[in-house]
Amino acid sequence: MSQRLRDTVAMALGLGAGIYAGRVGLLGLKLSQLMIFGYASDPWRNPAELGLPSEQVSFPSRDGLRLQGWFIPREGADNTAAPTIAFVHGWPWNRNGNQGGIQPLQDARVDFLNPTQALHMAGFNTLLFDLRNHGRSDSRPPVTFGLNEAIDVAAALQYLRNRSDVAADKLGLIGYSMGANAILYSLPEQRDLRAAVLVQPVRAETFGQAFSSAVLGPTGPGLLSISELVYRALGGPELASIDPTASARRVGDTQLLFIQGSNDPWSAIADVRAMVQAAPGMARLIETPSTDRFTGYQYVEQHSDEIINFFRDCLLYTSPSPRDGLLSRMPSSA
Repeated sequence: MSQRLRDTVAMALGLGAGIYAGRVGLLGLKLSQLMIFGYASDPWRNPAELGLPSEQVSFPSRDGLRLQGWFIPREGADNTAAPTIAFVHGWPWNRNGNQGGIQPLQDARVDFLNPTQALHMAGFNTLLFDLRNHGRSDSRPPVTFGLNEAIDVAAALQYLRNRSDVAADKLGLIGYSMGANAILYSLPEQRDLRAAVLVQPVRAETFGQAFSSAVLGPTGPGLLSISELVYRALGGPELASIDPTASARRVGDTQLLFIQGSNDPWSAIADVRAMVQAAPGMARLIETPSTDRFTGYQYVEQHSDEIINFFRDCLLYTSPSPRDGLLSRMPSSA
């Protein structure tokens, strides 16, 4: 996108924000820019801080954008192909997760490197990468909250399948919010994928209304409507159309573990329950007690043993193991 077009968009957003007074209008303008352009950022933490070996990697998405990331081999890696897990971050995060305190919203730190270390020690390779319009990867606005980002998920999986140290039939994904949406949108074309953890996927319309109200107050939904007009003029989809439930019906035999905060104020747990019910085969939902959105995001880091057991069952055994596996003892709300 040219600088002239960016300036025009910023001006249009500024006119819309001018309807609203003071701090709320400025905050709304910033969030609208994030909604359209995403967030380019450098990693705020490095694998070396945890003693993890890493390889800087770059690979193309299907539409030509270059995606940047780290490949972290399993502990004691040799030339043997090993099971591999890729993290898919949310909006407006990067390959590290969410730093916290950077964006003008009520957020908290969500760290990917700590669970990566646990997966590394458990014998899994890991891929951490930046989606389009985020981190150090190429940009092509607008952000689409899972639709176009699904192309990047497919590219990451293809990159992993081409590596000799990756077992192509033992791949798993962990996605958060927009990243979870992107996984669900990609899965109908990835029927050989064995397992995915989906942390708080969303219907964009539900999220947008709740998020704008929580962050901006009563004026939030009105500002969202103005922002959506500009967003759609730049090629963004109607927010109401971003609903991965339909894709969940077409995921084939991929085993899915959904995680959702029980009282997440930015989403509706009924939406996630509908996705679980739509998915064929093995799909489970963990409803973790919460009064905010970030408690749900932090579940993977705080319960890494459960996540590792889930992937061991799905990737290393022909069928889930009643003796060792998570699935057999996991509560289901579906």
